[in-house]
Formats: sequence, structure tokens, C-alpha cells
Amino acid sequence: MHDAVNFIRKFPLTAWIFIGIILGVLSGMFVGESIIPIASVFGDLFLRLLKMIIVPLIVTSITSGVLGIGNSKNLGRLGLKTLAYYIASSLIAILTGLILVNLIRPGFGTDIAFSGNVNAADLSSGSLKDLLYRIIPVNPLSSMVNSEILPIIFFCIIVGIFISKLNDKHRLLLTDIFNAGFDVMMNITHFIILFAPLGVFGLVAKITATTGVEIFRSLGLYFITVLIGLLWHYSVNLPFLVIVLAKENPVRHLKNMGAALLTAFTTSSSSATLPLTMECAEKNAGISNKISSFVLPLGATVNMDGTALYECVAAMFIAQVYGIELNFAAQFTVVITALLASIGAAGIPMAGLVMMSIVLKAVGLPLEGIGLILAVDRILDMIRTSTNVWSDSCGALIIAKSEKELNTNSK
Repeated sequence: MHDAVNFIRKFPLTAWIFIGIILGVLSGMFVGESIIPIASVFGDLFLRLLKMIIVPLIVTSITSGVLGIGNSKNLGRLGLKTLAYYIASSLIAILTGLILVNLIRPGFGTDIAFSGNVNAADLSSGSLKDLLYRIIPVNPLSSMVNSEILPIIFFCIIVGIFISKLNDKHRLLLTDIFNAGFDVMMNITHFIILFAPLGVFGLVAKITATTGVEIFRSLGLYFITVLIGLLWHYSVNLPFLVIVLAKENPVRHLKNMGAALLTAFTTSSSSATLPLTMECAEKNAGISNKISSFVLPLGATVNMDGTALYECVAAMFIAQVYGIELNFAAQFTVVITALLASIGAAGIPMAGLVMMSIVLKAVGLPLEGIGLILAVDRILDMIRTSTNVWSDSCGALIIAKSEKELNTNSK
């Protein structure tokens, strides 16, 4: 038993997920529909575990994230500039992904028999006015019980804002409670992610047994769509912001941040990369400690451009796989939820997977689609993490220039 545990620990989780995907494809192809009863158990249990943590994770992550912003020492002009940049860059990333997924349409033309029931009329109906009404909960507890995501997020943002306005004694107490709650939920999330290889095996085996390998053609298009979106945001959108807002050379800034960006790519963790990001920003890019110590840690927590873009494309892809044309209001829901969910996403590997389930739940799409996108998620995770860190550093450069906190004699 001990030897078996050691053998399992020898391989990283990513390797086991790939093994689960490969075994799922082979089982679906060669065993056929007789694998479905077993595969359904593994897949459904994994999805139930994900569903179990969605609401408590939103409540703790969004509230603690808002409190983290509200408790920052300088929330005056510098804070407003930072938040404005983060919201703008994330929205640009999401809209880039939305345009690409509507142009390329990677999920259409694929006949997949998911077991989840989707009412296309519910997803594509309703006006923008109806959506805005649905965002504000009449009863927050009822919204939590019914897993209505947008009202929960809205309520948590309001709670976080007003907790930050309390006197120090009560504010610190409630902040500690929500931060501790978030830590607990992330530990539970880490535990659930350990079962991802089995869950992915079940989901992929079931899909392959039902539809064959045709789905992987669409999956390839999905991968290309996300990749193009991330590369476009990385090499066009963010450099454009640097040129226009900071009037600096983005290529030189890219070279200055090279070590941090490569570390983010290999670790898939913006939080783990943060010390190196700050060092490169200060020593190489000439950004003052005053700016880097405020903008970059906040960015590692709430600024997730790559994650937001990926969540938007993935949700739209899964809707397309179901053959559902989402109207403007439904797509607007995807955009807003992807933006808010990316703010709540922790800077750790595979956090996007959990936040993806939040976006799908908000639009009313079944979580089974996660089994599809996990097949190519690891590579995209590395690229979107590097994109997140690149966006943080560009924001720090822009804000430092506007605050005259940039050493022009830097490398």
C-alpha cells in the first residue's frame, strides 16, 4: 500500500489527468457504450464535488477579494487607477475572446449527446433589462440555495464594500473570518482536484463512447481559438495600452520582465511568481517600490486577463457544442460573470477550472463540458498565467509612468 502511494506521488497531478484523458478515450473507443455505467459514476461524482463548493467558494473568494482591495493602504488616486486598468484590461481580453469564438465557432457542427438537459429557450431568451433585474437578489439566501451565481456575486461585492467601511475592530474580525473561510475552501478545492483524473476519465470515456472521436476536431478548434485570443491579447492589446498610456517601448518592457514571464509560464501560478515579478519590475523596468508593492500583489489576486478570456471562450464553446445560439443578453452574462469570476480566481494552478464551473452555472450550462476542455487545459493554463503576469506588469508600468514613479534610466 505504501509503495502504491509513493508511486502515485512520483507523478504530478497534470500527468495523471493526461493519463485519465488517454484511458477515457481508449475506453470509449474500444469498450464502447458498455463503459458508460462505470464512466458515469466517476464523472458524475466529480461534477457533484465541484458543484458542492461553487457557492461557498464564491461567497468567501469574492468577499475576501473585495476586502483585500478595500483594506489596501492607499485607495485614493493610485487605487482608482489600478482598479480602472484591471477592469479595462480584463474586459478587453474577454471581448477579444468573445469576438474570436463568434467568428471561428469551434463548437458548432458537433453532435454530442450529453446527459444534461439544456433548455435553449431559457438560455437565449430575456432582455438586458431582465438580466439586470436578475443580478440584484430579492433574497440572497434563496439565491445561494438555488445556486443563482450573479445575484450571489453582487451581494458578496456589496457585503465586502460595507465591511471595509466598519470600525477597525469589526472590520478586522470579519476580514479574518472571510479570509479563513477562503483558505478552507481552497484547501477543499485542492482535495477535490486530486480526483480530477478519475472525473476526467469518466467524462471523456462517456463522451467518446457516445459520439466517437469527432468531438476532438472541435476541441482542436477550441484550443486554437483560445490560443489565438491569448496571443493577440499578449502581443497586441497589452503592448497597445503600454504605447498609448505609458508611451514606453513594450518590447523593452517584455525583455525586462522576461524572467518573471517564463517563471509564470512554467509554474502556472501568478502568486508563486509574484516575488520575481516585483524584482524584475523594480530592478529591470525601473518601477518604484511604491507602485510595484501595491499594484503587483493586487494584480496577482484580482487581475486575471488570460483566465477571463479563457472562461468566456470555454463557456461559449460549450454552448455551441449544445447547438445553442446565445443572444446579446446571454453573452453579456458570460462577459460579466467571466470578469467577476476572474477577480475571485486565486493565482494557483487549475483555479480557472473551478471558476469555469461558476461561469457555466451562471449561464445555465451543464458542467459536463468541463471534461472536454480539461483535455487541453494544462497547456492553455501555462499561457494564460503568463498573460496574467504580463498584464500585471504592463499595468504597473502604465501607473508608474502616470504617477512619475518610473526610473527612465532603467534597462
